[in-house]
Amino acid sequence: MPGTSILGTARRRWGEDVVKAVLFLAAALSVLTTLGILASLLEGTVDFFAEVGVWEYLTGTEWAPLFADPSYGVVPLVTGTLLITALALIVAVPLGLGAAVYLSEYASPRVRKTLKPVLEVLAGIPTIVFGYFALTFFTPTILRDLLSVDVQVFNALSAGVVMGFMVVPTIASISEDAMSAVPASLREGAFGLGASKLQVVTRVVFPAALSGIVAAVVLGVSRAIGETMIVLVAAGQVPNLTVDVRESVETMTTFIAATGKGDVPTGSIGYKTIFAVGTTLFALTLLMNAISIRFVRRYRQVYE
Repeated sequence: MPGTSILGTARRRWGEDVVKAVLFLAAALSVLTTLGILASLLEGTVDFFAEVGVWEYLTGTEWAPLFADPSYGVVPLVTGTLLITALALIVAVPLGLGAAVYLSEYASPRVRKTLKPVLEVLAGIPTIVFGYFALTFFTPTILRDLLSVDVQVFNALSAGVVMGFMVVPTIASISEDAMSAVPASLREGAFGLGASKLQVVTRVVFPAALSGIVAAVVLGVSRAIGETMIVLVAAGQVPNLTVDVRESVETMTTFIAATGKGDVPTGSIGYKTIFAVGTTLFALTLLMNAISIRFVRRYRQVYE
C-alpha cells in the first residue's frame, strides 16, 4: 500500500541518519582525542622551550637533561630512534611483503586460512616478551655465539631486528588485503596475454595494490617509531650519537618511559623534557602519516 511504502521509506531514512550520526561521533571522538593529547603535550613543551632554546634542543648533540650540568640536544634520541626503525624495516619490509605475496597469489585458500591467523598471532604477543627475547636469547645466542658479532649487552642491532619481526604481521596483513582486493579480471587479462605468474605479481598486482602497500609500510614505520618496551629492554638507555648498530642507544620512547617512571620532581625542567620529547615524537609520527596519505592519494587505483 502507498502509506506503508512511505512509512518504510521514512524508517529507512531515520535509520540511515542514526548510523551517520554514530559514525560521525566515532570520527569526531578520534579527532578530539588526538587534539586532547596534543594539548596535554603542548603545555609542558611551551614551558620547556621558554627555558631552553628551540635551536639548542633541535641541534644539540648531547642529551643529559637530569645531570648537574644538563644538556638538552635531542639529536642523539632522534638518531637512535631512526637507526632502530631502519633496522626494523630492513627486516620487516622484505619478510612482510614476501608473506603477503605468497598468501595473496600463491597459497591455496586452505593454506591461506591457516597461515594468516598464525602470522597475525605475532601481533598479539606483548612487546615486553620481544624485548626480553632480544636481550636474553637473540643477543647472546644468535649474535654472539652463532654469528660471532661483537655487540654490547644492550645494542641497537638486536632491538632493531626483533622489532622487525614484531612489525612483520602489520605489513603482511595490510599488504595481503590490498593485493587480494585487486580485481581478478586484471590477473586473467595478463595471463591471457601470456604473462607468467611472476610477471603478473610484479607487473600487475603489485603496482595495482601499491597504495595499500605503501600505507602498510608507513604504518609499520609509525609502529616502529613508537615502540617502547623492546628498545627499553634491549637497546639500553645511553643517548649515543652513532650509527654503529653494535652499541647501545636510547630512543625517544625509551627516554619518556624511563624518565616518567623515575623520581623526577613535577614541574622541574627535567620533568618538562618528557613533554618536549613527546611532542617531537608526535610530530615525527604525524609526518609519517602525512607521507602515507600523500602516497595513497597519488597511487590510488579505483576499480569498478
